[in-house]
Amino acid sequence: MPNFRRIFQENSLVFITILINNRKRALLTDYIENLRSAFKKSQKMVEYEIHAISIMHEHIHMIIRPELISDYPKIISIIKREFTKSLPENLRLLLRDEISKSKVKKRESGVWHRRYYEHTILNEDELNHLTDYVHYNPVKHGLSNSAYEWEYSSFKKFLKLGYYDKDWCDFTEKIDYN
Repeated sequence: MPNFRRIFQENSLVFITILINNRKRALLTDYIENLRSAFKKSQKMVEYEIHAISIMHEHIHMIIRPELISDYPKIISIIKREFTKSLPENLRLLLRDEISKSKVKKRESGVWHRRYYEHTILNEDELNHLTDYVHYNPVKHGLSNSAYEWEYSSFKKFLKLGYYDKDWCDFTEKIDYN
């Protein structure tokens, strides 16, 4: 088994991707209010700022700035735990039945992929690139024609701040009849 090492560089932003197990279900958008509650609970327990976020049906991309950089694994754990607990019991049982007995023994729920991807952002260029990536992701996956259309992201916050134009990554055909 690989020996993963996390970088804990204080005052850094961290790009994180979290996946639903097997990426088969649209759990995150189907239960968006549960997910929002899980985020709120995590922010009550651990202090952090969400710089950018996009929630697709079965995965999340986000950039966060924890007050203590070593807290980001705890943040992810709380979000996963609280979201899982909030799901209807019959759904949790169904998802648990879809995983191996060894995973059940390790107290895995069947809701989330075991691991997550994280990357410590080292400079402003990287931050800008990853912020664009977060907001473009729903378009990339065919969930919307533009970043503006996708309601489960921080794109409109950045639009208000003047970082994007409304038509950024809008691939709907615009016909000029003049």
